[in-house]
Amino acid sequence: MKRVAVLGATGSIGQSTLDVIRRHPDRYQATLLSAHRSVDEMEALCREHLPAHAVMGDAETAEHLADRLRDLSAVTVSSGADALDDLVAEAAVDSVVAGIVGFAGLRPTMSAARAGKTILLANKEALVSAGALFMETVRQGGAVLLPVDSEHNAMHQCLPVLANGQPDMGNVEKIILTASGGPFRGRARASLDNVSPKEACAHPNWSMGQKISVDSATLANKGLELAEACWLFKRRPEQIEIVVHPQSIVHSMIRYRDGSVLAQMGQPDMRTPIAYCLAWPDRVDAGVQALDMVSVGRLDFEAPDLEAFPCLSLAQWAITQPGGMCVYSAANEVAVAAFLALGIRFTDIDRVIDHALRSVNLSEPSSLDAVKDLDSSARVVAAEGVAAFAAAHQDL
Repeated sequence: MKRVAVLGATGSIGQSTLDVIRRHPDRYQATLLSAHRSVDEMEALCREHLPAHAVMGDAETAEHLADRLRDLSAVTVSSGADALDDLVAEAAVDSVVAGIVGFAGLRPTMSAARAGKTILLANKEALVSAGALFMETVRQGGAVLLPVDSEHNAMHQCLPVLANGQPDMGNVEKIILTASGGPFRGRARASLDNVSPKEACAHPNWSMGQKISVDSATLANKGLELAEACWLFKRRPEQIEIVVHPQSIVHSMIRYRDGSVLAQMGQPDMRTPIAYCLAWPDRVDAGVQALDMVSVGRLDFEAPDLEAFPCLSLAQWAITQPGGMCVYSAANEVAVAAFLALGIRFTDIDRVIDHALRSVNLSEPSSLDAVKDLDSSARVVAAEGVAAFAAAHQDL
């Protein structure tokens, strides 16, 4: 029985993970669940999965949840980052699903790495904001790192993998990272000024949360994934090619030095990569419909439009700068939140990121506190950019 901590249990990754766990009660036990403030959803999950621990983001919501679960003495409710850090490191946890979105997910993921856990990594910030620090912590802690993102998971599946989960890159010529292109693929930059959050979140293939859906629409997610791939597979940005593949059937490819290209294909359903990571090196049923290649009919590939979607080219530059992706990620979070709140336009998102990259000292953070400081500085500058762009639109 593998004991699994699901961080971000009420989010899309958490829900998909728990669905796989639900299908294999003889193999997996959700022993720790965490959420930010979703008391109703957490109560339902606790009653179904009976975790030993449930952690909420703050004391008030934890108190509400504990009151709801008074009849379940087996579930201990706590709150805050310190509690989560301690619990993921306990011997009663075997695997940690790092599904908390944004910078908030970095700290408990680092704690799991220090404790040598098997980490199912869905939180981008661990690598994007603190790649060097996180990978060194994984090495020192003896953790096993398995990527959940469908693209990096596809790469992992197409590579020979060592006993510790690390890929063997000896014969690899290039990684090919695929992108769906999002809901606005093929549209000109000028046509995107007034798109709504609802339109940006209407991904044609994937069912995801709002933030990652907007990231897909701007191609910022490909910039984040490019940085992740560089750290996970020890590649330079120029060793990774990005291609737009609108069907989202080929999740990524590996080109070897002999000319062979291996691709991982499947339905656009996050339960497949999650099941792969939970069972690795074995395989289990993920509950995903089988891929019918006849029904798919065709697979298309094209180059990304960097003029219409400059978030990707900004990331390609930021990766080359010490601390650049930490600033990029933080500024993007601020900008996307402002767009979702109708504070700025869709096309202001990349402008806010560009403003932050030009304004913040891009030094490489050497500690978790330094990462936090750089992230905070980027958020302050990004908020100033949001305010400036919002004011400019009001004056038009």
